[in-house]
This record gives sequence, C-alpha cells and structure tokens, in this order.
Amino acid sequence: VIYAVLIIMLMAVLLAAVIDLAWVLFTSMIDITPWLLETHEMISVLGAFLLVLIGVELLDTIKAYFSENAIHVEIVVLLAIIAIARKVILLDPTGMTGTDYGIELTGTGVVVVGLAAGYYLIKKAGIATIEREQVRQERE
Repeated sequence: VIYAVLIIMLMAVLLAAVIDLAWVLFTSMIDITPWLLETHEMISVLGAFLLVLIGVELLDTIKAYFSENAIHVEIVVLLAIIAIARKVILLDPTGMTGTDYGIELTGTGVVVVGLAAGYYLIKKAGIATIEREQVRQERE
C-alpha cells in the first residue's frame, strides 16, 4: 500500500514538474528576446528538464520494486549520475570565492568519477554473470 501511495504522490509531483517546465520554457521564450533563449534561460530550462527526468527515473525505480520486489542498482546509479549532471549544469560560480568554487568542483568531480566507476563495475559484473551463466548451462 505504501508503494502505491508513493507512486501516486510521485506522479502528482511529476505532473507539477512538467507543468513548471512548460511554464519556464514558455516564459523564457517570450521574456527578454522572443523565441531566443539567453544563456541563463537555457540553464533554467535544462535544469527543469533534468529534474523531470530524475523524477521519471525515480518513478521507474519504484514501479520496478513494486512489481519485482527487487531494487535495480543500475537504475539507481544512473539516477545519481543524472542528478550530478544536473548539479554540474546548474553550478553557478557567482557569489563564490575561488577556493569555494574549487572545492565544489573537486567534490563534484570525485562524485562523478565514483559514480562512473560504480556504473562500470555494475555493468561489468552483469556481463560476467551472464557469461558465467552461459558457461554453466553449456556444461550441463
């Protein structure tokens, strides 16, 4: 019951996020320069788009758990990669000192490398598992 309620609430949040994305895109298109997006407007639209994408992936993860009673680690890591990509795109250095900006970029870089390595290992383990299963079936 809790998962069903979570799915319904997440769908409501996603609907609101899609409406917000449409509103941000519409206002950005008619705001300062009609039918052309300024850099800050483009970043705002991309941020809203990636937020909707994160929500959709999270909904997919919850639905997969609801139907299979298994968490797909690969989907969760991809969700984290999308989230950190959103962070990188929306990173605004204004209002930061050079040291703060450097620390922020270093931390973000460490997270990106860690997630990429984790994703690589997950994919490699999946391939190795499939290969071992095929070898085991051939022996039988």
